[in-house]
Amino acid sequence: MGDLLRVIGDDGSANPQLDPKLSPSDAVRLYRLMLMERILDNRMLGLQRQGRIGFYGPSVGQEATIVAPAMTLEGNDWIFPQYREPGAALARGMPLLDLVNQFMGNAADAVHGRQMPCHYVFRNGNFMSISSCVGTQIPLAVGAAWAAKIRGDRVVTLVYFGDGGTSTSDFHAGMNFAGVFRAPTVFVCNNNQWAISLPVARQTASETIAQKALAYGFDGVRVDGNDALAVYRAARDAVRRARAGGGPTLIECVTYRLGPHSSSDDPSRYRDEREVEAWWRHDPLTVYQSYLRHLGIWTEEFEADLEKAIGEEITEAVRQAETNPPPPVETLFGDVYFQMPPHIEEQLEDLKRVRRR
Repeated sequence: MGDLLRVIGDDGSANPQLDPKLSPSDAVRLYRLMLMERILDNRMLGLQRQGRIGFYGPSVGQEATIVAPAMTLEGNDWIFPQYREPGAALARGMPLLDLVNQFMGNAADAVHGRQMPCHYVFRNGNFMSISSCVGTQIPLAVGAAWAAKIRGDRVVTLVYFGDGGTSTSDFHAGMNFAGVFRAPTVFVCNNNQWAISLPVARQTASETIAQKALAYGFDGVRVDGNDALAVYRAARDAVRRARAGGGPTLIECVTYRLGPHSSSDDPSRYRDEREVEAWWRHDPLTVYQSYLRHLGIWTEEFEADLEKAIGEEITEAVRQAETNPPPPVETLFGDVYFQMPPHIEEQLEDLKRVRRR
């Protein structure tokens, strides 16, 4: 379990025994979503620095671990994210404008600005709302999978979390329940080496995170999280196993957070930049480019055209989002009760009177 599953070789070729054999269109879609996430991160961090959004959690260096698992799911499946999976939301069909509206928390935001910025939700894509609390999404994913199993639905739930999340009680409770009841859940641990400023060596005494699955009675797989095909292969196999009644799988994606934990973080205060430089040489976008080049798809012109199209798409989404006003104050009183009770209606009317004065 200590060895990393890899598919893409140094020359860009795929190991024929492990190659998931994506169609050319899916191979390009996977890269486009990864590149979209990278460009979106850089643009949104820029907007945060300009005061145009309040907070942002980038995922630079982790794009393969985020996008590839989401692409293995079917339409009725569910994703339970942590707080850096915009690529997964987009893979589930979330319109970019909806995502940017939620970053800004404006009147067009589906949750009316009540969540923290960068804590998005997409109900039509079965993409659950994000929680800032570490690990709380894990038992929720298992519970949803267990409910689906009881109903006889062929639904799989996929939950993302980081190496820090494996130290929480929710991780252990979720893993144990999933193992006992064979819940159709795929656990994707994004082991990016850092839980904010705490290195993974201080997080666990286990040799790997994947091996923790053995204690709960199911399989753990350790993959190169910067090899998008390896992540896709592991996630696809885990999803198929779960859907067929084979129970859960823990996938440890070994990757690296190349940027800050969030827009509030300065990683230079706690880590060696030489370590960062070494991981940049294994950038998941560069690794996947070599695969597309080997297929005869990737060229510098292809890259330039794609970057231009994505940049224009983001620019237009930001332009449209910034035309929306803040959420109406009255939305404070909505979405709590199915039918608003009299005492809440009274408070709402009081607010309206105060605003009129």
